[in-house]
Amino acid sequence: MKSLDLITIGRSSVDLYGAQVGGRLEDMGSFNKYIGGSPTNIAAGTARLGLKSALITRVGDEHMGRFIREELKREGVDTRGVVTDPERLTALVLLGIRDQEQFPLIFYRENCADMALDEEDIDPDFIGEARCVCATGTHLSHPRTEAAVLKALRLAREHGALTALDIDYRPNLWGLAGHGAGESRFIESERVTAKLQSTLPLFDLIVGTEEEFHIAGGSTDTMEALKTVRALTDAVLVCKRGPMGASAFTGAIPGTLDEAKPAKDSRSRCSTCLARATVSCPGFSRAGSRVRTGPQP
Repeated sequence: MKSLDLITIGRSSVDLYGAQVGGRLEDMGSFNKYIGGSPTNIAAGTARLGLKSALITRVGDEHMGRFIREELKREGVDTRGVVTDPERLTALVLLGIRDQEQFPLIFYRENCADMALDEEDIDPDFIGEARCVCATGTHLSHPRTEAAVLKALRLAREHGALTALDIDYRPNLWGLAGHGAGESRFIESERVTAKLQSTLPLFDLIVGTEEEFHIAGGSTDTMEALKTVRALTDAVLVCKRGPMGASAFTGAIPGTLDEAKPAKDSRSRCSTCLARATVSCPGFSRAGSRVRTGPQP
């Protein structure tokens, strides 16, 4: 019997949110500290939803790395896959909330610990414990981390586990935007599209915002992008639509998003588009970990 419902793999960071909501990041006088990074948030979120979750990542051998590890344990996340990197620092992110649509953001990820994740960090026995392995798009951006992700996906398949992708597109982290453009959610790139499309057939569930499906499908027309993705994979596709919830596609892509099946319990009450994009994924991962396996004891 598998002991884990879900293993996520990829980014981990300490997110420092400016406490003065509505102000510029330049004007912040104090910050509140949280764990961050899409796979880290998914692991914590699914643990809160009652799943047995684990995370594979790297953190630095310093205070912020210990903070992430301790927070994950408090959330009930299995940390056996969290590797301490003796040479690199834990990633940091500075964020502010101006309003519901603006959130200035700076990534401090130059040679950070989680981008040193490699194939040696992927334990076949550990992967074999999971019913589902969830990867995120950022770690496909570098050959070393991509190799680790592909190894985890291959092992998941060999062990009969489901696989999921959170597209998690941040142009800044693919080298497409400057340090001051961390807030950017979409920049067209044939290189990124080609990389994502080369992996899409590996997944049973793919989750993304409309902009993230634009980059995966190579079109800024959402329905055309979804049709391109569908031509490459039979995965369940879930398009996150902010306060409008999410649309799920299990077969052919219809003419409009509104014709799709609404994803159950997907409407978000979060106050910012950044939060809405992040918090919805744990629920979909929880559902994905149950696909074709049924309720678990």
